Amino acid sequence: MMWLSWRQFRVQALTGAVALAVIVAYLVYLGTDVREGYAVFQANCHGVADCAQAKAQFRATYENTLLFLAAGLALVPAVLGTFWGAPLIARELEGNTHTLAWNQSVTRPRWLLTKVLVVGLAAMLLTGVAGAMLTWAAAPFDEVVKNQFSTFVFGARYLAPIGYAALAFTLGTLAGLLLRRTLPAMALTLVGFIAFQFFFANVVRPSLVPAEHATLPMTAEAINEAQNLGSITGGSVINGVRIPAAPDAWIAETSPLRTPDGRTIDGGKFGACINNPPKTGASGTFGDAAVCLAKYNLHVDVSYQPTSRYWTFQVLETVVYLALSGVLLAFSLVRIRRRVMS
Repeated sequence: MMWLSWRQFRVQALTGAVALAVIVAYLVYLGTDVREGYAVFQANCHGVADCAQAKAQFRATYENTLLFLAAGLALVPAVLGTFWGAPLIARELEGNTHTLAWNQSVTRPRWLLTKVLVVGLAAMLLTGVAGAMLTWAAAPFDEVVKNQFSTFVFGARYLAPIGYAALAFTLGTLAGLLLRRTLPAMALTLVGFIAFQFFFANVVRPSLVPAEHATLPMTAEAINEAQNLGSITGGSVINGVRIPAAPDAWIAETSPLRTPDGRTIDGGKFGACINNPPKTGASGTFGDAAVCLAKYNLHVDVSYQPTSRYWTFQVLETVVYLALSGVLLAFSLVRIRRRVMS
């Protein structure tokens, strides 16, 4: 049975091996280039001002490329689940070729389990190797930028891609088993997995470990260190703030700007500071607007995760994905045992 599953899968395996070889070759080239850039960064980092400029140049050189690769790696499990997982059983059911296997001594659950193990482990191996190579290539950049909790970056490093591949593949297999049609199963797998990824990263991941909490005074200096101020709807919000005691922490949630009594600053006052602040000649990202808002003694309440918990999140998320994969596989085995398919 193992040999038959391999023969049926050999074309996909060869295609995947060629694609992986191309990915690895490019990431070796990129990783070498990133390390050369890192050496230049270290050579130019002599003082605070010099280091800031060297860091900005180093980041600008590689950030877009690495983010693009991280987003691409996030699609690899979805593609494998769609093109390897969904047709695995659906194509057999459509062509009625499954009946030949079921008339042999191999039971239906064993038939399904063998096919899932052969192809599923290959999907996990391909994704895991690609993720490991991207992790290696980006290591000097990650050390300097320290943005490892970013949604795309987190999902493209270390263990997480392996869990994603397992879930995407078992989801595709179950979709093919239930729908019994290849194209609908492929569509459901692609859309369903991407939707789940978005849900997990934005809703579940921040709650995997209870967050720490802090109140940050929004001085003019603190406001100028933020990334965004205000929103398209005119909300009194600030994003990208830093925690002085934990500057590299993952800030999971930031409250609106609040006055000393805990209330959100009046929208009119906030809008006046943003759109027409008194001219003070202040410098910085937000200049006069930061000085204007600082006069109201504002603060924000933040929920954050220290960087020391990074591996805790990696392990927990991978375990959750593998556990969900196991549940989907178990359901598939029960389903194929109990239902007679013609």
